[in-house]
Amino acid sequence: MTTPRPVHIAMFSIAAPGHVNPSIDVIRELVARGHRVSYAIPASFADKVAETGAEPVIYTSTLPTDPEDWGAELIDSLEPFLDDAVQALPQLAAAFEGDEPDLVIHDITSYPAVVLAHRWGVPAVSLSPNLVAWQGYEEEVAEPAFAELRASERGQAYYARFHAWLEENDMSHQHPDTLVARPERSLVLIPRVLQPHADRVDESVFTFVGACQGARADQGEWRRPADAEKVLLVSLGSAYTKHPAFYRECVKAFGDLAGWHVVLQIGAFVAEEELGEIPANVEVLRWAPQLAILRQADAFITHAGAGGSQEGLATATPMVAVPQAVDQFGNADMLVSLGVARRLDSDTATAQELREAVLTLVYDPEVAARLEAIALQMAEEGGTGRAADLIEEAALTSGEGAVLRGR
Repeated sequence: MTTPRPVHIAMFSIAAPGHVNPSIDVIRELVARGHRVSYAIPASFADKVAETGAEPVIYTSTLPTDPEDWGAELIDSLEPFLDDAVQALPQLAAAFEGDEPDLVIHDITSYPAVVLAHRWGVPAVSLSPNLVAWQGYEEEVAEPAFAELRASERGQAYYARFHAWLEENDMSHQHPDTLVARPERSLVLIPRVLQPHADRVDESVFTFVGACQGARADQGEWRRPADAEKVLLVSLGSAYTKHPAFYRECVKAFGDLAGWHVVLQIGAFVAEEELGEIPANVEVLRWAPQLAILRQADAFITHAGAGGSQEGLATATPMVAVPQAVDQFGNADMLVSLGVARRLDSDTATAQELREAVLTLVYDPEVAARLEAIALQMAEEGGTGRAADLIEEAALTSGEGAVLRGR
């Protein structure tokens, strides 16, 4: 058996749980295998990165950290990433000067990573925490969605600036829309069952390695109460959590429901006092060790983020999806199509609708059977170990620093 000689790997991401958490166990595994990993990340996530054994490379980001600071139009979700890339690139180039890596791995939000890999002449591997483009994606989804943007004055200015930035960095062959959407190589950190049109994804580029969850011991433990016949977790993730009215409906639906224990994660933007009287069977937390709870839970009300969706599938937990933004709507629809979830609108869902959806799913043996089959299929995708193997394989193309040696 052979293994690559240790190499220097540079990872690039942004300060967002949904983009850092999916790959954190892969980073830990690469370090455990003896590789040196430098992880470019804003300071707010430096400690989380350092816990893996990787070296945080701190840069200053201009991306909004409060969801309410992002605008409502498509262009409002694009311009901040370009603005951030333009100002971050010089910081990152300086940080790695004289210590360039053998291989770049990066989150799909990191435009500078692709530019720097090209500049350094090293391979780049995208780590996608959500769905990827399939054959026909541009014609079926991107072109209709972006048509109005391209025709607008603001959109044309955005594209002109993006093209100019790419040209300045000797990447005029790239198009802004495909810089990260169409990588040369990508590891997809979601299970294949969550990917729309999976049969049309180019598997010479995209490899589904599934959930890379690890033990998550750093997130803490949770113990199911001895008297709990059923456990329900309610979580809208870490960003779009300012929904006190929805939480009140959840309390109304399941508070004092015989035999049920409810873990209600409310996030950073809601005060517990806004929920009203809390029954004894409802445990209110600002942040919950989600995976630890799901391993013991019977149902999950989720915003259907990529992380939560796959954790629900991996633990064979029936889900009620209440999507809030971006890919969550597509994830919710995929979960419903798999026959393991119901979808509701968090702005209009009533206590009665929430209770009916959860109870119907939990007591349906066909839902349980489908979830068990999906969990087994996901386990076969390889997860963390498979991802690390493929990253090491990519490192073999980076020159003499990755020559194989015998173990």
